[in-house]
Amino acid sequence: MKRITLYLFFFFITFHSTAQTKSTSPVARPKLVVGIVVDQMRWDYLYRFYDIYKPNGGFKRLMGDGFSCDNTIVPYLPTVTACGHSCVYTGSVPAIHGITGNNWYDNNLQKAVYCVEDKNVQGVGSDAGEAGQMSPVNLWTTTITDELRLATNFHSKVIGISMKDRGAILPAGHAANAAFWYDGQSGNFITSTYYMQQLPEWVQQFNNRKLVDNYYEKNWNLFLDQNVYEQYCDTKENEYASKPFEKDQLGLPYNLQQYKGKDYSKIASTPFANNLLEELAQAAISSEKLGKGASTDFLAVSFSSPDYVGHAFGPNSWEQLDTYARLDETIGNLLDYLDKTVGKNEYTVFLTADHAGAHIPEFLQKHHIPGGRWDDNAIKNELNAIFEKAVNIGDLVSAVNEYNVYLNHAEFEYIKKFPTVKIDETTAKEMIKQYLLKKDQVLNVVDLKNCNTSALPQTIREMLNNAYAPQRSGDLMIIAKSGIMDAGKTGMSHGAWYNYDAHIPLLFYGWGINHGRLNRETYMTDISATIASLLHIQMPSGCVGKVIGEVLQ
Repeated sequence: MKRITLYLFFFFITFHSTAQTKSTSPVARPKLVVGIVVDQMRWDYLYRFYDIYKPNGGFKRLMGDGFSCDNTIVPYLPTVTACGHSCVYTGSVPAIHGITGNNWYDNNLQKAVYCVEDKNVQGVGSDAGEAGQMSPVNLWTTTITDELRLATNFHSKVIGISMKDRGAILPAGHAANAAFWYDGQSGNFITSTYYMQQLPEWVQQFNNRKLVDNYYEKNWNLFLDQNVYEQYCDTKENEYASKPFEKDQLGLPYNLQQYKGKDYSKIASTPFANNLLEELAQAAISSEKLGKGASTDFLAVSFSSPDYVGHAFGPNSWEQLDTYARLDETIGNLLDYLDKTVGKNEYTVFLTADHAGAHIPEFLQKHHIPGGRWDDNAIKNELNAIFEKAVNIGDLVSAVNEYNVYLNHAEFEYIKKFPTVKIDETTAKEMIKQYLLKKDQVLNVVDLKNCNTSALPQTIREMLNNAYAPQRSGDLMIIAKSGIMDAGKTGMSHGAWYNYDAHIPLLFYGWGINHGRLNRETYMTDISATIASLLHIQMPSGCVGKVIGEVLQ
């Protein structure tokens, strides 16, 4: 009996001691989280270009030493940059976080709105005017970066950087310490008075180096042997590609020296913009001492250059292959720097994309695959011409943008005063639908308020439901046929529900991450949920994603 009593006594002491140790030990978290979004990265680039990636480059290290979710899908429409960055960092969808496109027509304000525009702030770091009047004011929910700041009583530092304003601002969230984006007019990284009144000294010093001119001096030459491009790519020069470097520059190599000190915008359409951003990331980590404090810090990096290159030249171009071969090296350099400054296995990285991208329509047609173009403005004019002819009113459609058709609700309210005018919104919607369904490019036209009654597969209905915010969405959504896009006369675009636009990479790496690969379907909304679980913090306020448990140790 004494032996049992003694055993129970020691058990209680040991248990109590262990419990006390566990309860007083700090929550385990990485020193730094680095979120990487590659603008317009198709999932298949991981494997299509696998043999050209370097063993010590970024992609093979993330795939080999980290965790790859190979079937990650964008669960809403349209698949564009602002929506993608918002979804990654909020874990939510446009219907909830409110970013329904890069641009939208605000049905309450009755005007076009840019996703991060804010006329109540001023630019800092440039005289570019509107280029600096940006903030996250249009984002309705919190981000994972906001939640980290809240969880640490704002001791964590959060910084967002990108060539694009929306690529820096939306990931950084509402409570960020800073967001910096590139101004093509001045060649500087800038911010707005939403964050600060003056650029930090380290950003000023970075801008004064005029690194863009250094990259221009190098020109854009082949990074790989010519036979590699011939093996992986379309022909070198194509009439259906855009010409961002003057009409006489038809393909690689490109003369960039002519832009030195003159045109700082051209850098965005080269892979050197990725190098520029990676150097800014290093400067931010060093100067802001990210990963050196008592609380976890967060650096959100969005590489915009692949999107500019993709729009101009397409996924099968020499230019896009060259861009990804160089980006592999650039991300590898960033990982090396993190190992050196923050410490191996002391930081966590995730890499994903805001959307993928379609093939150029003429490239598809050349290979007997369906594809084509249309023009949003032309569609708007055609629709208003129909109403002009039918009821002598030519402005019943306010906008056609990113597959959304917006009715002029104010005009319909005015029409109600005139009983002799025989048209209302229901009739107008039906007229629009019947007209568009006669076009070869259109698969279906859906009334967004009643999309659940549409004869569409459940997957598309769910994406439409996730897209619809009455204040900012159109009345009708056009579902184009596969390969159809609004992309002008050359180049390509994205925004559709098809896998070429909606299937994105998702890689996790570093502290707290398992090694492995997952084939089951996951979603862009799951990223913030998973990072929240890793950090033991609250999910963003509008998060609808699920934790990808297989990723976490």
